[in-house]
Amino acid sequence: MARWLLALLALAVLQACSATRIAYNNADVYLRWQANHYFDFQGEQSDELDRRLAAFLAWHRAKALPQYTPIADAVAARVLRGGAREDLEWSYDAVQAQRRGGRAAAAGEAAGLLDGLSLEQISHLERRLAEENRKFAKEQVQGTMAERQQRRVKRSLERLEDWFGPLSEAQAERVQRYSERAPFSAELRERDRKRRQAEFLAMLRSREAGRRLAPWARDWEAGREPAYAAAARATRAEYVELLLDLDRSLSTEQREHAARRLRRYGALVDSLAREP
Repeated sequence: MARWLLALLALAVLQACSATRIAYNNADVYLRWQANHYFDFQGEQSDELDRRLAAFLAWHRAKALPQYTPIADAVAARVLRGGAREDLEWSYDAVQAQRRGGRAAAAGEAAGLLDGLSLEQISHLERRLAEENRKFAKEQVQGTMAERQQRRVKRSLERLEDWFGPLSEAQAERVQRYSERAPFSAELRERDRKRRQAEFLAMLRSREAGRRLAPWARDWEAGREPAYAAAARATRAEYVELLLDLDRSLSTEQREHAARRLRRYGALVDSLAREP
């Protein structure tokens, strides 16, 4: 799926920072720019894009945002008391449910517009996707195994320290072990993204987005080759074990750091949802 549509869906995972309110309240500007980057909308299409973006963003503010505050508050409480496996599963399932709803809503608004694309616009999109694929290969697939391992450890440490604050040496070593145990599936991910891109392009060429896009977007993992599905499950299982081990080693300060951040996120989302 094109990045502009993914950007619609990414609104569901906004980070709680001082710039978020400005970014969210100006999401239409960014999404319009992204849409034109990938599709080069013209004339009446641009007007329709504006209407559909406004409709989706109104839905997101009224229906999606209010769901995140109770999730954030519940996760904060679980972090403070000490998490268990069922807490992680509940958190994951709750967020995934919101993402599925967001994907379906975004697809519902986009479908009619996408069915009106010209062959030239579809070719424009195809070239943009090829650019994205080259970037993905450079960042995720290329390099020695040691270099890829180092990139994954770096990403994991940055993500975890963003939520918990600085990790201890022992905690950082546990992240290293996670990276060594979890399978590397970048090549499988690359094949899967190209498969989905091909499906999306075929849908546009046959003008079937109105009929097929929403269920296709909702069932994001459907059609994965067995090897990729197995690798994704194994990676998730290893990450759950990592989080459980880290939870047992978190200091009071680290727990409070995560809880404060989650509660700030919940309060910000609640405030955004209440704005007209």
